[in-house]
Amino acid sequence: MSLASASFTVPARGDYAHDWALVDVETSGLMARRDRVLSVAVVTIGPDGEQTGEFSTLLNPGCDPGPVEVHGLTAERLQGAPTFDQVAGRIGAMLQDRVLVAHNAQFDYDFLAHEFARARMWLPVSQRLCTLALNRQVDPPTDDMKLGTLAAHYGVPQQNAHDALDDTRVLAGILRASLREAARLDLPLPLVACPPRAESHFTPQPPKSPCAYRNPGRLTPGGPLQQGMKIAITGETAHARAELVGRAVAAGLNMMTSVSRHTSVLVTNEPTSASAKARRAAAEGVPVIEEHTFLRLLADVQPGTAHEASASSAVIAPVAAPATARVRATEPESTTAPVPEVPVLPPPSSDVSVPAPRQARDSASTLNKPLTGHRVLVLGGIHADAAAARTHVVRLGGSAAINLSASVTDVVLLTGGEKDRRMNRITALELPVHDEHWLTAPTAADQGTTPVRAQAPQVMPRGGVIDLPMPHGTPAPEWYVTASWAPQTGCEIDVVAFLLDEDEQVTSDEEFIFYGAPESPVGTVRLLTGGPAEQTIAADLASLPPATRKIVIAAAIDGAATFGAVGAIQIGAAPSSSGAPIARSTLDAATTERTMLLAEIYRRGPLWRLRTVGQGYNHGLDTLARGYGVDIAD
Repeated sequence: MSLASASFTVPARGDYAHDWALVDVETSGLMARRDRVLSVAVVTIGPDGEQTGEFSTLLNPGCDPGPVEVHGLTAERLQGAPTFDQVAGRIGAMLQDRVLVAHNAQFDYDFLAHEFARARMWLPVSQRLCTLALNRQVDPPTDDMKLGTLAAHYGVPQQNAHDALDDTRVLAGILRASLREAARLDLPLPLVACPPRAESHFTPQPPKSPCAYRNPGRLTPGGPLQQGMKIAITGETAHARAELVGRAVAAGLNMMTSVSRHTSVLVTNEPTSASAKARRAAAEGVPVIEEHTFLRLLADVQPGTAHEASASSAVIAPVAAPATARVRATEPESTTAPVPEVPVLPPPSSDVSVPAPRQARDSASTLNKPLTGHRVLVLGGIHADAAAARTHVVRLGGSAAINLSASVTDVVLLTGGEKDRRMNRITALELPVHDEHWLTAPTAADQGTTPVRAQAPQVMPRGGVIDLPMPHGTPAPEWYVTASWAPQTGCEIDVVAFLLDEDEQVTSDEEFIFYGAPESPVGTVRLLTGGPAEQTIAADLASLPPATRKIVIAAAIDGAATFGAVGAIQIGAAPSSSGAPIARSTLDAATTERTMLLAEIYRRGPLWRLRTVGQGYNHGLDTLARGYGVDIAD
């Protein structure tokens, strides 16, 4: 069978022609290190678009199959199917020397990597391509990026959703159409390098027990311990460290792996120790007690104040549809973390007017915001001028693009913009091109043939706040905040997240999510890589412990480059990996910053809110992490 067709001809250019291995898995759950693959399908395609192989099978996972109502795979259907290790060799042979392709590729890649590790084999994949990430770059006028939605948009027939083989055949059609669009727009493919993964990455770490109590502050001389106090230990101890930690946690204390200004007390038998914790305690004025005193105080720990109930357990009224989500200026109760050695973010100078949703705008709003519905790409100029132009686009009701895509309606050329490599493609696409003076007096002109979504995402200015919709009577969605930027050749950008308590501090080093530790201990917050110019923080807000009050999302440049050279960072917030973004923001730092706070997700009563930040700092990621209480070696 050939998947080639006249309408989905594979581009002949080498950039888009690879040996592909299209993969789909059905699983017993969503956590790769815990759940198992129930069925797998692989379809291989050559650079010429011809199918070269196909394999699919059910698998006996040896465990409960999970949500049967989703995948339809009961334990009875799976009984007698092969185990993964029995087919791993055949799957590996099909993946070898090919680019793995999947819709939400990191999900499929992670599950396969864990299954291969259980079979004591390496997953033979060196590159992967996510059709979700590719279509986020293409940006077709669809309401979301679900497989079925994209299939309908590209005219690919779908017969049996959640059947691994049929989904893979549908994926083949979507890949071919997406490659055609990427070539039309001259977009680089978001290929992700997949180096061999150490087996230790597949070993679940015992999660730190979340403390149920608020931090009451520091231990007073001669006073008692109180539930919720943050305790750190350093140096040799007479009792086993695990025993001390276990007894303290059982008493309701919050055991920390580092010292910050919020630490209640440091326990050590060597008060003059030169350890990093002892030095930090001395610098911050943190009380220090010896082990025998700590054990005595453990016998009579005073009751503490419990954290507020999480949003998932509160009664939440129905929330308006995402397209009408409210955006407003910075609120007094939402402040940037008071990080040591980090400047405090100043609030916006004035309130920000919020454009109405595109489908609801009227003539008055069009006059006040003449660029409503326009997506404008700014080319050329020095960074400060380009940033000012993008900010002005947002003030006029438009959305500032950072890359050429199918949703771009206008192009503004600043000095030197005519030399941008994308101009040839822009000319071929016949997009309207304006000079910088157009932004001083734009008109709500006809956008020509550029497709427009029925519900465009809200444009959030710097400091804007939006309530994250929580459906009434159903589980809260997992939220995805995706950061993207123009492809870079001279540096790499890393997106990170910090899970903070009421003191704006991590409760353990494991609550710093970055490329070396891309998942929190229980998997509630994860870092996902969609390509070299896109990374996502996924947060299961309903499952966060009550102690987590805020998630701070930041970006850092690895090396000496600055955000002035990188340009703007775009963030979008969506209620699922393939959901339509309900909000989008384009953030510009100044010229010298190497670290930027992008956004924060924080609790406000029973609700979670998203705030855009867009504040850059000259220091590196290590300084930012230390400020949030992460123990980073000098």
